[in-house]
Amino acid sequence: MLESGFCRMKDELDIFNDIVDELLKLEEADPVVKLGDPERMKDTFDIAVGDEPMGEADFRAVLGNVVLNTPRTASRSFFNQLFGGRNPVATLGELLSVMLNISMYTYKVGGPHVGIETELVQQICKRIGYDKEGSGGTFAPGGSMSNFMSVIMARDAYDAEIKNMGMRKQLVIYTSQEAHYSIAKNATFAGIGKENVRYLPVNDLGQMETDLLDKWVAEDKAKGLHPFLINATAATTVLGAFDDIDALADIAKKHNIWLHVDGAYGGSAIFSKKHKHLLKGIEKCDSFTINPHKMLGTPLSCSIIVTKHKQQLIESFSQDASYLYQGDGDDYNLGKTSLQCGRRNDAFKFWTLWKSVGTKGLEKIVDQLYHLADVARDYVKKHPDYTLYSFEESTAVCFNYKDISPEKICNALSEEGKLMVGHGSFKEDTFVRFVTVNSRLTEADIIRFFERFEKFAESYDF
Repeated sequence: MLESGFCRMKDELDIFNDIVDELLKLEEADPVVKLGDPERMKDTFDIAVGDEPMGEADFRAVLGNVVLNTPRTASRSFFNQLFGGRNPVATLGELLSVMLNISMYTYKVGGPHVGIETELVQQICKRIGYDKEGSGGTFAPGGSMSNFMSVIMARDAYDAEIKNMGMRKQLVIYTSQEAHYSIAKNATFAGIGKENVRYLPVNDLGQMETDLLDKWVAEDKAKGLHPFLINATAATTVLGAFDDIDALADIAKKHNIWLHVDGAYGGSAIFSKKHKHLLKGIEKCDSFTINPHKMLGTPLSCSIIVTKHKQQLIESFSQDASYLYQGDGDDYNLGKTSLQCGRRNDAFKFWTLWKSVGTKGLEKIVDQLYHLADVARDYVKKHPDYTLYSFEESTAVCFNYKDISPEKICNALSEEGKLMVGHGSFKEDTFVRFVTVNSRLTEADIIRFFERFEKFAESYDF
């Protein structure tokens, strides 16, 4: 039986290798998939499941058809989201994690991977400047949930009885108009309410106007409300702007408010000597989110939240379960400080990357992405048919070409299978948003994007 099962797994891996081989070839030869009509998806890809098993040859064909017609986010023509590319060593870690299929809540199940996750958390805390003994963290299923954990910790730090008695006060969150949309959702999840989120205006660079914050907090206190959390953003979704953490930390300290820094996008700058100044004051924040699946090219999802208040992490998320936690101590039972119970091993793929290239290698990845953004910005600046909307030291390059609608050209490029690039808006302007977060990109890829973009713009009837 064991030999039979082993051989069966080898058969599936053969199918995997065949499909991946074809996928890698297509990413080079035909990098953008034309998706077609979503209403016809079930018929096109034979998605429906039935009572009878499918024959091996038919199954293999259907599987290949689905995989090879999925958007190719690892191709060098994908600039549409805040993730992209495929780091080979990190992907190896992900594939091995799938084979191991462990859960990260106890040492008995996770084994050495518990130590790996703990090491990564400690190293992130060290790079931020947190005290080793007092700080801690965990992996969460994405940046939105990492930010949600910050809301819960801030809420419980403000009023420890909330987790037992429920909400009895009207709490208030402060963030910028350009903050991630999860802030409003998380206010709902945590019982705070969307109406109790205050959105500070931003300056022309997309940074929160901190001079208004102190005034708003004081006014809310005078009304009998309870300010408890300031959410700063380290690289906003559209412009890639970094809020002034130093200034926000001063206000947070004055009013005894928890300061969280959402670095899901730009937090990887902690690895760069050249760009870490964008996070000046980061050591003063109470919690911090970083997503290695964005700028560091680790497969989705890989999101980490750390805090200088490890005890608060325990108090907000620990729950005894005698059937689960049976020895080894809380430091090795990571379910005591996580949002979930059953939790996939998201640490191993980041560890394989970090272990293989070292901290210096991570720094090179980050610096290269900023350099490629500079290449793109310089190209836009030098060509009179472009209008530039973004600024230096951002991996989001925002522009318009001639008088062509950014929405129309981005949609047409995708529909025709030419390029994957998105559009965004800031204040009164809408523009193409080109992001350099794929570590496989070269300067030639950046120039090639603009050449193809221009050629398409001239040939398409807008």
